[in-house]
Order: sequence, then structure tokens, then C-alpha cells
Amino acid sequence: MSHFHKILLFLGVIIISSVSAKAQTLTIDKANENYSENFDIPVNIDSISFNRFQIKLSTSDPSLIINQVILNKKFSKGTLQFTSNGPTYTIEYSSESSITISKKEKVFDLKMNTTNRFSDENLIVLNESNFYNQSNLLSVTEHVKPSSVNRFVLFKNDAIVFGLLMLALGFVFYTESKKEGFWSKFYKYVPGLLMCYMIPAIFNSLGLISADISQTYYIASRYLLPASLVLLTISIDLKAVFNLGWKALVMFFTGTIGIVIGGPIAILIISTFSPETVGGAGFDAVWRGLATLAGSWIGGGANQAAMLEIYGFNQELYGGMVLVDIVVANIWMAVLLLGIGKREKIDNWLKADNTAINALQEKVQSFSEKIIRVPTLTDLLMILTFAFVAVGIAHYGADVISTYLSNNFVAVSDPRSALSSFGSQFFWLISIATLIGILLSFTKAKNYEGAGASKVGSVFIYILVATIGMKMDLGKIFENPGLILIGLVWMAIHAGLLILIAKLIRAPYFFLAVGSQANVGGAASAPVVAAAFHPSLATVGALLAVFGYVVGTYGALLCAELMRIVSVG
Repeated sequence: MSHFHKILLFLGVIIISSVSAKAQTLTIDKANENYSENFDIPVNIDSISFNRFQIKLSTSDPSLIINQVILNKKFSKGTLQFTSNGPTYTIEYSSESSITISKKEKVFDLKMNTTNRFSDENLIVLNESNFYNQSNLLSVTEHVKPSSVNRFVLFKNDAIVFGLLMLALGFVFYTESKKEGFWSKFYKYVPGLLMCYMIPAIFNSLGLISADISQTYYIASRYLLPASLVLLTISIDLKAVFNLGWKALVMFFTGTIGIVIGGPIAILIISTFSPETVGGAGFDAVWRGLATLAGSWIGGGANQAAMLEIYGFNQELYGGMVLVDIVVANIWMAVLLLGIGKREKIDNWLKADNTAINALQEKVQSFSEKIIRVPTLTDLLMILTFAFVAVGIAHYGADVISTYLSNNFVAVSDPRSALSSFGSQFFWLISIATLIGILLSFTKAKNYEGAGASKVGSVFIYILVATIGMKMDLGKIFENPGLILIGLVWMAIHAGLLILIAKLIRAPYFFLAVGSQANVGGAASAPVVAAAFHPSLATVGALLAVFGYVVGTYGALLCAELMRIVSVG
């Protein structure tokens, strides 16, 4: 054998052994429960064939107790022994036949409890881990993920959480109604809608409530949001909506372009003074993670998931990108809400033409004044009937359509496809609810606007705003400053382009705010921002947000490829 072939063989052995060692990884995963004294920690392994193992481990703190080990049922033919000797725990398993695992799979759960609180810490210390295939000792890499457990949340009961959210809304509306004194001056500068958003955020940041364990946002977004869209659309004049003209679409696409070019420009700017922040190699490359932000900020959750699948960003680092998404998007929404209180000054600076918007508002207002009446119990029940029967139909239709499309079209079922948004139930839920509202506007049901249909819809919107607010933890703004800075620069480019185009075409602030939020916030928050201008405008936000789902993946793909180019370059 020549020296050349010997070198190739040697390199091949090294590569194969290194890949094998990397693949055979024993992982102590994150705890499954962040807010309880009792929790499980999964222990996983991947790409290995074994018939027995011995693992010795200990806890990082005396208050952490391992009570039990629950073996994966797949390995139930073997024998498991769990013993403890002071702070050290030994887990032994043996089976007569070998077990082959081709991908990451759970071996067992550690059932634990503690009286102390831990935040993003390693709870388990791996002292020794030996895996055998018959008599052969296998090389296994060890990895321990940090966990947060028994975190402080004062109120975990959703009835109490909802009561606090309603208290916040009641406080804001009561103080905003004051015509004299401190509160009248306060609300000249700070919009009431922003306070409905920020007070729950403060509750969450102080540990009084947590969106992580509360179902209030899910209920508000899946039930109250579609109900509000029906009630806010029930008296809409569709022709007047279309008369809003081309500026609405121009500002929406400007927002999309701002996200597409904002990502690569942000990478270039940050790389000039902090190249490590935008670095990374392979599947750890930061641009891959930022591609998921592009999916979220142009379309929504389905588009974000598509980007994660397409570019294969390291799942262990993905949490940092989710943090940037939440923090930056929520800060930007707060800025937009703050601007609503100053929209007249902004429109004057933009030299905006509000004729079409004012005509729509006046038309709805005039219609409401003609049919206004003191609502009876029957009126209120009929309003709720229209709203929640429509929600039921929308949920049924969303389930049927999304399931049918996912089962029959590969382009929809494949999370990497640009058409995967059409498999999202939320996409169809919002689309169908808006359509039902529009259809009702052509019937006598629109006369229930006189009994307060849009007011009931507005109540639902404000509850949704409060639940969105409680998702923001103000303390997390400083947890990952480098990535947060990228997100803020990115959003600043998006905002700058919107302001520039709005100034050039004299578009009202309404089009700027809703065009932006239809991209960044999606269907859950675009109608909120639109309704803050006037309840009759909520439909515009919903329609643009639905459109965002359609173009989201395509725009995000373009953004991701541009970020790849500037990162490699």
C-alpha cells in the first residue's frame, strides 16, 4: 500500500470515529416543568446500539432530589436498577439482546423535586456513563442542558390571572375617562391601549402571572379574536374598504421589503464592531436562526416553523431567536401603539391624505347613529350568538380544510414548503371568521351594530391586547444583548423604510402602522392595531395579515439567502 493510500485510510478512520463519537450522545435534557417543585428531566441518547449501561450521577444542589427513574417502554424487556448512596445515584440497565437507536430517543425520565428555585442552571452532574454492546465499551459523548425549575409565579390559576387582566383593563378605562387632573394629562401623551398592553407586561415581569403556564392568550387568540373580527366586520361597508386604495397594499409590501433587506443590513452593521455576534458555522450559524425571525416577521408561526425546517438551525440555540422575536416584536408594537396617540401630528408631518379612511369611519358612524338603540337582553344574546356560532363554524372549517390540504398535498404538509402556511389552522380560522363577518354585513344582522356589536367586539380585542402584553417579560430585554441588538437594528431599518415611503406617497400613519403589524405581528395583533384607530378598520388589519401568511415564506427565503451571502462574504 502506498503512503498516499495509507494517509487516506488514516484520515478516513479519524473522520468516521469522530462522526461516530459525535453522534453517540447522552443528553440530560431540560426539565419539562418550569414553575413547579415537581418535575421530570428526560435523558436521551442517539445513534447507538447497546444492550446494557451504567450511569452514575449526582445533583448540583442538595435540595434537588431524584425520587424515581421511569424507563422508556421500548426498553421494557430489559432490567433497570436504581440505587442511591448519599448524593450519588446509580442507574443500571441490561438486556439480553442489543437495542439499536438510529435517532435521538428518550431512555428514561428522572422524576425529581426541589424546594429551591433554579434559573437556567445545570441540575444534574454526570459522574460516569458507560454503554456496552455485549462486551464492547462504547464511546459516548455527554451533554447536560441547563433548566429553570420552581420559578416564582404568584398566581397560576387562570381565573385569578383573568381577574388581574380585567382589573388592569378596568383601571385604564376608568382613569382614561377622567377629564381633569393627573390622568387627563397622562393620557395626552400615553395612549390607553398602550397601558392595556404594558400593565400585564409588568405583572409578568414581576412574577405575578406568566404566559408560559396560562391559557388566557390561547383562549383570547383562538376564540375572542375571531369573534371580534365577526362583530367588527358585521357592519362594514366592503366597497368603502376597497376605496382605501393602493396605499394600503404599498405600505404592506414596503413593510415586507423592510424585513427582507433589514436582516442582511443588520448583519453587516453589527459585524463591523461585533463579528462574533453574527458568526457561527454550520447549523450553528446565526444567519440560519435569523431566517426563522424573517419567517415570523413577514408571515407568522407557520412561516417561522418552515424556516426552521428549511435551514436546520441548531434546536438548542433556537430559544435565543424566539427571545429576540418576542422582545423586539413587542417593543415595536408598543412604539406603534404610542404613535396612535399622536397620529394627528404624525399625519400632518407626513402630509397624509386621510380622505378614504375618514369616509369609511364616517359612513360606519352615520349608520350606527341611525340604528342606535338601548340594547335588550335579546340583542346582547343575539350579538354573542352571531359571534360564537361563527367562531364554531370557523374552527370546524379550519380543521377540515387544513387537515384535507395537509393529507392530500405534499407542498402543504411539508414544513419546508413555501405553501405550508395553508396547512395552518390559525390561517384558516382568521380567514373564515373574517369572511363570515363580511357575509353578515350584507344581511339584516348588520343592524345589531345599533345595539353595540362593535363595542362587544372591542371588549374582546382589549382582552386580547392584555393577554399579548402578559407574554412580554421586560427583564429579558437584557438577557442576550447581542442578538437583541441585531433585532432592534433590523426593526429600525423596517421602520425607516416605512416612514420614507409613507412620506413620499403621503400615506396616513394608519397604513404605516397596520402595514407593519400585518407583517411583524400577524393576524393576532394587526386587527388590534387597526381597531385602535377605529373599530370599523379591524377588517383591514385582518385582511392584510392573512395576505402576510401567503407571502411570508417566499419573503423569508429571499431574506435568508441574502443573509447567507453577507455572512459568508
